[in-house]
Amino acid sequence: MSAKGKIMRHWLSASLALLVAGAALAAAGPGYKVVNTYKIGGDGGWDYLTADAAARRLYISRATHVIVLDLDSGKTVGDIPDTPGVHGIALAPELGRGFTSNGRDSTVSIFDLKTLATSSKVKVGDNPDAILYDPATKRVFTFNGRSQDATAIDATNGTVLGTIKLDGKPEFAASDGKGGVFVNIEDKSELTVIDAGKLAVKATWPLAPCKEPSGLAMDTKNRRLFVGCDNKMMAVVNADTGKVLATPAIGDGVDATAFDDETGLAFASCGEGVLTVVREESPDKFSVAENVPTQQGARTLALDSKTHNVFVVTAKFGPPPAPTADNPHPRRTILPDSIVVLVVAK
Repeated sequence: MSAKGKIMRHWLSASLALLVAGAALAAAGPGYKVVNTYKIGGDGGWDYLTADAAARRLYISRATHVIVLDLDSGKTVGDIPDTPGVHGIALAPELGRGFTSNGRDSTVSIFDLKTLATSSKVKVGDNPDAILYDPATKRVFTFNGRSQDATAIDATNGTVLGTIKLDGKPEFAASDGKGGVFVNIEDKSELTVIDAGKLAVKATWPLAPCKEPSGLAMDTKNRRLFVGCDNKMMAVVNADTGKVLATPAIGDGVDATAFDDETGLAFASCGEGVLTVVREESPDKFSVAENVPTQQGARTLALDSKTHNVFVVTAKFGPPPAPTADNPHPRRTILPDSIVVLVVAK
Protein backbone atom coordinates (compact mmCIF):
# COMPACT_ATOMS: atom_id res chain seq x y z
CA MET A 1 0.00 0.00 0.00
CA SER A 2 1.21 3.48 -0.86
CA ALA A 3 2.04 6.03 1.80
CA LYS A 4 -0.99 8.02 0.67
CA GLY A 5 -3.22 4.95 1.11
CA LYS A 6 -1.84 4.31 4.60
CA ILE A 7 -2.54 7.93 5.58
CA MET A 8 -6.07 7.67 4.21
CA ARG A 9 -6.72 4.41 6.11
CA HIS A 10 -5.37 5.96 9.32
CA TRP A 11 -7.58 9.02 8.84
CA LEU A 12 -10.67 6.86 8.22
CA SER A 13 -9.94 4.74 11.32
CA ALA A 14 -9.48 7.85 13.45
CA SER A 15 -12.69 9.37 12.10
CA LEU A 16 -14.61 6.16 12.78
CA ALA A 17 -13.26 6.06 16.33
CA LEU A 18 -14.40 9.65 16.89
CA LEU A 19 -17.86 8.86 15.51
CA VAL A 20 -18.19 5.82 17.77
CA ALA A 21 -17.01 7.82 20.78
CA GLY A 22 -19.41 10.62 19.93
CA ALA A 23 -22.32 8.20 19.60
CA ALA A 24 -21.47 6.60 22.94
CA LEU A 25 -21.31 10.01 24.60
CA ALA A 26 -24.65 11.00 23.09
CA ALA A 27 -26.21 7.75 24.30
CA ALA A 28 -24.91 8.21 27.83
CA GLY A 29 -27.23 9.65 30.44
CA PRO A 30 -26.99 13.29 31.52
CA GLY A 31 -25.37 12.17 34.78
CA TYR A 32 -27.84 13.27 37.46
CA LYS A 33 -27.25 12.11 41.03
CA VAL A 34 -28.17 13.12 44.58
CA VAL A 35 -25.62 15.79 45.53
CA ASN A 36 -27.07 17.25 48.71
CA THR A 37 -29.64 16.63 51.44
CA TYR A 38 -31.56 19.38 53.22
CA LYS A 39 -32.92 18.21 56.57
CA ILE A 40 -36.23 19.91 57.28
CA GLY A 41 -37.73 17.60 59.91
CA GLY A 42 -40.93 18.46 61.72
CA ASP A 43 -44.11 16.44 62.05
CA GLY A 44 -46.72 15.65 59.43
CA GLY A 45 -46.47 14.81 55.76
CA TRP A 46 -45.99 16.77 52.58
CA ASP A 47 -47.41 17.03 49.08
CA TYR A 48 -46.44 19.35 46.21
CA LEU A 49 -43.38 21.55 46.13
CA THR A 50 -42.77 24.58 43.91
CA ALA A 51 -39.48 26.24 42.95
CA ASP A 52 -39.13 29.98 42.30
CA ALA A 53 -35.91 30.06 40.28
CA ALA A 54 -35.71 33.86 40.11
CA ALA A 55 -36.27 34.50 43.83
CA ARG A 56 -34.28 31.34 44.80
CA ARG A 57 -37.03 29.93 46.98
CA LEU A 58 -38.52 26.46 47.41
CA TYR A 59 -42.08 26.14 48.71
CA ILE A 60 -43.05 22.84 50.35
CA SER A 61 -46.59 22.01 51.51
CA ARG A 62 -46.60 20.53 55.03
CA ALA A 63 -50.21 19.60 55.85
CA THR A 64 -51.12 22.70 57.90
CA HIS A 65 -48.53 25.19 56.68
CA VAL A 66 -46.04 25.84 53.88
CA ILE A 67 -42.34 26.05 54.63
CA VAL A 68 -40.09 28.15 52.42
CA LEU A 69 -36.42 27.26 51.89
CA ASP A 70 -33.52 28.97 50.20
CA LEU A 71 -33.00 26.95 47.01
CA ASP A 72 -29.21 27.12 47.24
CA SER A 73 -28.55 26.56 50.94
CA GLY A 74 -31.62 24.65 52.09
CA LYS A 75 -32.05 27.04 55.02
CA THR A 76 -35.57 27.92 56.11
CA VAL A 77 -36.40 31.51 55.16
CA GLY A 78 -40.06 31.65 56.06
CA ASP A 79 -43.35 29.93 56.75
CA ILE A 80 -46.95 30.39 55.58
CA PRO A 81 -49.28 29.29 58.41
CA ASP A 82 -52.97 28.37 58.49
CA THR A 83 -53.21 26.30 55.30
CA PRO A 84 -55.27 23.29 56.48
CA GLY A 85 -54.71 20.25 54.29
CA VAL A 86 -52.53 22.21 51.88
CA HIS A 87 -51.70 20.45 48.62
CA GLY A 88 -50.14 22.87 46.13
CA ILE A 89 -48.54 26.28 45.70
CA ALA A 90 -48.91 28.50 42.62
CA LEU A 91 -46.88 31.65 42.00
CA ALA A 92 -47.69 34.82 40.04
CA PRO A 93 -44.35 36.68 40.13
CA GLU A 94 -45.50 39.63 38.01
CA LEU A 95 -48.29 40.25 40.52
CA GLY A 96 -46.13 39.61 43.59
CA ARG A 97 -48.62 37.03 44.79
CA GLY A 98 -48.70 33.36 45.68
CA PHE A 99 -51.61 30.96 46.20
CA THR A 100 -52.06 27.73 48.17
CA SER A 101 -54.80 25.10 47.74
CA ASN A 102 -56.09 24.16 51.19
CA GLY A 103 -57.89 20.83 50.84
CA ARG A 104 -59.29 20.51 54.33
CA ASP A 105 -61.27 23.76 54.42
CA SER A 106 -61.71 24.12 50.63
CA THR A 107 -60.02 27.50 50.40
CA VAL A 108 -57.16 29.24 48.64
CA SER A 109 -54.76 31.37 50.68
CA ILE A 110 -53.37 34.42 48.88
CA PHE A 111 -49.98 35.55 50.15
CA ASP A 112 -47.34 38.20 49.41
CA LEU A 113 -44.25 36.76 47.69
CA LYS A 114 -41.88 39.11 49.53
CA THR A 115 -43.23 38.99 53.07
CA LEU A 116 -45.07 35.63 52.84
CA ALA A 117 -47.94 37.25 54.76
CA THR A 118 -51.42 35.97 53.92
CA SER A 119 -53.71 38.75 52.70
CA SER A 120 -56.95 36.80 52.25
CA LYS A 121 -58.64 33.43 51.82
CA VAL A 122 -61.03 32.52 49.02
CA LYS A 123 -63.66 29.77 49.14
CA VAL A 124 -63.39 27.32 46.22
CA GLY A 125 -64.66 23.82 45.29
CA ASP A 126 -64.57 20.80 47.58
CA ASN A 127 -61.07 19.57 48.47
CA PRO A 128 -58.83 21.59 46.11
CA ASP A 129 -55.72 19.63 45.17
CA ALA A 130 -53.58 20.86 42.26
CA ILE A 131 -53.37 24.60 41.67
CA LEU A 132 -51.80 26.63 38.87
CA TYR A 133 -51.45 30.20 37.62
CA ASP A 134 -52.17 30.90 33.95
CA PRO A 135 -50.16 33.99 32.95
CA ALA A 136 -52.11 34.62 29.74
CA THR A 137 -55.38 35.26 31.58
CA LYS A 138 -53.92 36.16 34.99
CA ARG A 139 -56.16 33.55 36.53
CA VAL A 140 -55.54 30.91 39.16
CA PHE A 141 -57.20 27.52 38.82
CA THR A 142 -57.79 25.02 41.58
CA PHE A 143 -58.64 21.43 40.70
CA ASN A 144 -61.07 20.12 43.26
CA GLY A 145 -60.95 16.37 43.87
CA ARG A 146 -64.16 15.81 45.80
CA SER A 147 -66.46 18.10 43.78
CA GLN A 148 -64.74 17.05 40.52
CA ASP A 149 -64.49 20.54 39.11
CA ALA A 150 -62.12 23.50 38.73
CA THR A 151 -62.48 26.94 40.31
CA ALA A 152 -61.16 30.02 38.47
CA ILE A 153 -59.93 32.99 40.51
CA ASP A 154 -58.90 36.43 39.28
CA ALA A 155 -55.29 36.57 40.50
CA THR A 156 -55.25 40.38 40.59
CA ASN A 157 -58.12 40.85 43.05
CA GLY A 158 -58.88 37.39 44.45
CA THR A 159 -62.47 37.13 43.23
CA VAL A 160 -63.95 33.83 42.08
CA LEU A 161 -64.84 34.00 38.39
CA GLY A 162 -66.54 30.65 37.89
CA THR A 163 -66.54 26.88 38.14
CA ILE A 164 -65.79 24.36 35.40
CA LYS A 165 -67.33 20.90 35.73
CA LEU A 166 -64.91 18.06 34.97
CA ASP A 167 -65.41 14.44 33.92
CA GLY A 168 -63.91 12.92 37.07
CA LYS A 169 -61.26 13.40 39.76
CA PRO A 170 -58.65 15.95 38.63
CA GLU A 171 -54.97 15.59 39.40
CA PHE A 172 -51.99 17.68 38.19
CA ALA A 173 -52.47 20.46 35.64
CA ALA A 174 -50.32 22.49 33.22
CA SER A 175 -50.66 25.76 31.32
CA ASP A 176 -49.40 26.45 27.80
CA GLY A 177 -49.04 30.17 28.60
CA LYS A 178 -51.51 31.03 25.85
CA GLY A 179 -54.79 30.50 27.65
CA GLY A 180 -54.85 26.72 27.36
CA VAL A 181 -54.96 24.66 30.57
CA PHE A 182 -54.59 20.88 30.69
CA VAL A 183 -55.56 18.62 33.58
CA ASN A 184 -55.31 14.88 34.17
CA ILE A 185 -58.51 13.06 35.14
CA GLU A 186 -57.11 10.30 37.33
CA ASP A 187 -60.07 7.95 37.74
CA LYS A 188 -60.99 8.05 34.03
CA SER A 189 -57.41 7.95 32.64
CA GLU A 190 -58.16 11.03 30.56
CA LEU A 191 -56.70 14.43 29.78
CA THR A 192 -59.01 17.45 29.70
CA VAL A 193 -58.32 20.73 27.86
CA ILE A 194 -59.76 23.94 29.31
CA ASP A 195 -60.15 27.33 27.66
CA ALA A 196 -58.90 29.56 30.50
CA GLY A 197 -60.56 32.65 29.05
CA LYS A 198 -64.00 31.19 28.40
CA LEU A 199 -63.90 28.88 31.46
CA ALA A 200 -65.06 25.98 29.33
CA VAL A 201 -63.89 22.45 28.52
CA LYS A 202 -62.58 22.30 24.95
CA ALA A 203 -61.77 18.61 24.71
CA THR A 204 -61.28 15.42 26.71
CA TRP A 205 -58.84 12.83 25.38
CA PRO A 206 -58.30 9.20 26.41
CA LEU A 207 -54.74 8.46 27.56
CA ALA A 208 -54.62 4.71 26.89
CA PRO A 209 -52.44 2.79 27.50
CA CYS A 210 -51.70 5.17 30.41
CA LYS A 211 -53.63 4.35 33.59
CA GLU A 212 -54.42 6.63 36.56
CA PRO A 213 -52.46 9.70 35.41
CA SER A 214 -51.02 11.99 38.06
CA GLY A 215 -48.05 14.24 37.20
CA LEU A 216 -48.33 16.62 34.23
CA ALA A 217 -45.74 18.90 32.64
CA MET A 218 -45.44 20.62 29.27
CA ASP A 219 -42.95 21.51 26.56
CA THR A 220 -44.72 24.69 25.46
CA LYS A 221 -42.47 25.24 22.44
CA ASN A 222 -43.12 21.86 20.81
CA ARG A 223 -46.62 21.45 22.29
CA ARG A 224 -45.90 18.19 24.08
CA LEU A 225 -47.37 17.03 27.40
CA PHE A 226 -45.62 14.63 29.79
CA VAL A 227 -48.01 12.55 31.87
CA GLY A 228 -46.90 10.39 34.79
CA CYS A 229 -48.95 7.17 34.80
CA ASP A 230 -49.55 4.71 37.62
CA ASN A 231 -48.71 1.74 35.37
CA LYS A 232 -45.02 2.73 35.20
CA MET A 233 -44.98 4.76 32.01
CA MET A 234 -44.78 8.38 30.93
CA ALA A 235 -47.35 9.17 28.25
CA VAL A 236 -46.07 11.85 25.86
CA VAL A 237 -49.08 13.57 24.30
CA ASN A 238 -49.52 15.98 21.37
CA ALA A 239 -51.13 19.01 23.02
CA ASP A 240 -53.08 19.92 19.88
CA THR A 241 -54.52 16.54 18.90
CA GLY A 242 -54.43 14.44 22.08
CA LYS A 243 -52.49 11.69 20.35
CA VAL A 244 -50.25 9.61 22.63
CA LEU A 245 -46.87 9.72 20.86
CA ALA A 246 -44.71 7.61 23.18
CA THR A 247 -44.82 5.74 26.49
CA PRO A 248 -41.26 5.46 27.87
CA ALA A 249 -40.95 3.29 30.98
CA ILE A 250 -40.57 5.01 34.36
CA GLY A 251 -40.33 3.89 37.99
CA ASP A 252 -43.20 2.73 40.18
CA GLY A 253 -45.32 5.11 42.25
CA VAL A 254 -44.98 8.29 40.17
CA ASP A 255 -46.69 11.44 41.40
CA ALA A 256 -45.03 14.42 39.71
CA THR A 257 -43.37 15.27 36.38
CA ALA A 258 -41.41 18.26 35.09
CA PHE A 259 -39.92 19.42 31.80
CA ASP A 260 -36.74 21.46 31.35
CA ASP A 261 -37.09 23.75 28.31
CA GLU A 262 -33.34 24.35 27.97
CA THR A 263 -32.10 20.75 28.19
CA GLY A 264 -35.06 18.96 26.59
CA LEU A 265 -35.27 16.57 29.55
CA ALA A 266 -38.45 15.41 31.26
CA PHE A 267 -38.44 14.06 34.82
CA ALA A 268 -40.71 11.69 36.73
CA SER A 269 -40.32 11.33 40.51
CA CYS A 270 -41.31 7.83 41.57
CA GLY A 271 -42.08 6.64 45.08
CA GLU A 272 -40.09 3.43 44.70
CA GLY A 273 -36.99 5.64 45.04
CA VAL A 274 -36.03 6.60 41.49
CA LEU A 275 -36.08 9.73 39.35
CA THR A 276 -36.61 8.73 35.72
CA VAL A 277 -35.10 11.12 33.16
CA VAL A 278 -36.58 11.07 29.65
CA ARG A 279 -34.81 12.73 26.73
CA GLU A 280 -36.78 14.57 24.04
CA GLU A 281 -34.67 13.65 21.01
CA SER A 282 -37.14 15.32 18.65
CA PRO A 283 -40.77 16.47 19.01
CA ASP A 284 -41.82 12.91 18.12
CA LYS A 285 -39.02 10.79 19.59
CA PHE A 286 -38.44 10.16 23.29
CA SER A 287 -36.21 7.77 25.21
CA VAL A 288 -35.23 7.01 28.79
CA ALA A 289 -31.88 8.71 29.44
CA GLU A 290 -31.33 7.33 32.96
CA ASN A 291 -32.93 6.24 36.22
CA VAL A 292 -31.42 8.11 39.14
CA PRO A 293 -31.58 6.44 42.59
CA THR A 294 -33.19 8.77 45.15
CA GLN A 295 -34.96 7.42 48.25
CA GLN A 296 -38.15 5.50 48.83
CA GLY A 297 -41.12 7.84 49.08
CA ALA A 298 -39.62 10.61 46.89
CA ARG A 299 -42.70 10.99 44.72
CA THR A 300 -43.08 14.77 44.24
CA LEU A 301 -40.58 17.15 42.68
CA ALA A 302 -39.74 20.70 41.70
CA LEU A 303 -37.39 21.79 38.91
CA ASP A 304 -35.05 24.77 39.28
CA SER A 305 -35.02 26.16 35.73
CA LYS A 306 -31.90 28.24 36.46
CA THR A 307 -29.54 25.50 37.67
CA HIS A 308 -31.45 22.54 36.14
CA ASN A 309 -31.41 20.87 39.55
CA VAL A 310 -34.35 18.74 40.67
CA PHE A 311 -35.65 18.71 44.25
CA VAL A 312 -37.58 15.78 45.75
CA VAL A 313 -38.98 15.34 49.26
CA THR A 314 -39.17 12.14 51.27
CA ALA A 315 -38.83 10.72 54.78
CA LYS A 316 -38.25 7.56 56.74
CA PHE A 317 -41.28 5.38 57.34
CA GLY A 318 -42.59 3.05 60.01
CA PRO A 319 -45.35 0.44 59.78
CA PRO A 320 -48.90 1.55 58.90
CA PRO A 321 -51.55 1.86 61.62
CA ALA A 322 -54.21 -0.81 61.95
CA PRO A 323 -56.89 -0.72 59.21
CA THR A 324 -60.28 0.76 60.08
CA ALA A 325 -63.66 0.85 58.35
CA ASP A 326 -62.99 4.44 57.25
CA ASN A 327 -59.38 3.73 56.24
CA PRO A 328 -59.01 0.09 55.17
CA HIS A 329 -55.62 0.69 53.53
CA PRO A 330 -53.71 3.13 55.76
CA ARG A 331 -50.40 4.58 54.64
CA ARG A 332 -47.19 3.86 56.48
CA THR A 333 -46.42 6.23 59.33
CA ILE A 334 -43.81 8.95 58.83
CA LEU A 335 -41.11 8.76 61.47
CA PRO A 336 -40.79 12.00 63.46
CA ASP A 337 -38.27 14.60 62.32
CA SER A 338 -37.15 12.49 59.32
CA ILE A 339 -38.34 14.57 56.33
CA VAL A 340 -35.62 15.67 53.93
CA VAL A 341 -35.20 17.41 50.58
CA LEU A 342 -32.84 15.65 48.17
CA VAL A 343 -31.04 17.82 45.61
CA VAL A 344 -30.54 15.93 42.35
CA ALA A 345 -28.01 17.55 40.01
CA LYS A 346 -25.39 16.82 37.36
